[in-house]
Amino acid sequence: MENLARKFLSEEEYLELERKAEFKSEYYKGEIFAMAGAKRKHNAIVTALIANLYPLLKHKPCEVYPSDMKVRNKADRFYTYPDVTIVCGKPEFIDDEEDVLTNPQVIIEVLSKSTESYDRGGKFALYRNIPSVKEYILVSSDEKKIESFHRQGDEWVFRESLDHPGEIFRLQSMDVELALDAIYEKVEFKPKRLREDYEVR
Repeated sequence: MENLARKFLSEEEYLELERKAEFKSEYYKGEIFAMAGAKRKHNAIVTALIANLYPLLKHKPCEVYPSDMKVRNKADRFYTYPDVTIVCGKPEFIDDEEDVLTNPQVIIEVLSKSTESYDRGGKFALYRNIPSVKEYILVSSDEKKIESFHRQGDEWVFRESLDHPGEIFRLQSMDVELALDAIYEKVEFKPKRLREDYEVR
């Protein structure tokens, strides 16, 4: 991500600029970073996630938000836009604008080549510092695969769902199940190259 800040901004200054901006930017300890736009496959997966989650959650005290909802990590002064965010119970916001959530329970990121290392590393570390986050989910856009990190006390338990017939992915923190085929229904994958294509020549 490209650093757009020439000087350090307060959180209030960032929000004032961000609420008027045409494009999304993250904020971290005074600096602003532009967020890249998502491609078709990424958007198709996000749409399928929300479409399948909504009917499962509508009778629970939970809400699911798309990527226009900002999430704040107060401890690290970090603001970002997860691909999908779920909150259960009363949602808490920083002000009456109700566009910056402070108590997400589940955060879902759809991986892309440009963001995967960040989503797995630094971003996950920042999400872990939000006390309300109980589950962090990574959805591949290169193959049918969903990875989950579920908070249990001070530990994070890893689970993985792969491309098997009838494979079901379960959100551990809210006892909800999703079929992998439903999430990837509109997505086609390129055939994997042969092993020799990866050999150094």
